Amino acid sequence: MARYRFHATNGLECVFDARGKDIRVPERLVRRADEVAQEVMRSLDDRADWSDWHVSVHDLSGRRVLVQPFVSGAGDHARVA
Repeated sequence: MARYRFHATNGLECVFDARGKDIRVPERLVRRADEVAQEVMRSLDDRADWSDWHVSVHDLSGRRVLVQPFVSGAGDHARVA
């Protein structure tokens, strides 16, 4: 099992994940990134445009392992970093 941090950002603002989350199966990183995006959108519900926001997933060494956009449109998929 590995611990990952899920930071949300639009390039100007950032919601940092200081605790992280233990993930047993790396394929579940995308699901957790989507959950984080939903949590951030609920907590910052005064926003209307989420198109610039994404979740940047990092292992505990700081290496980025995934970038997941908040708003997935046709053809948009998570990118492995």
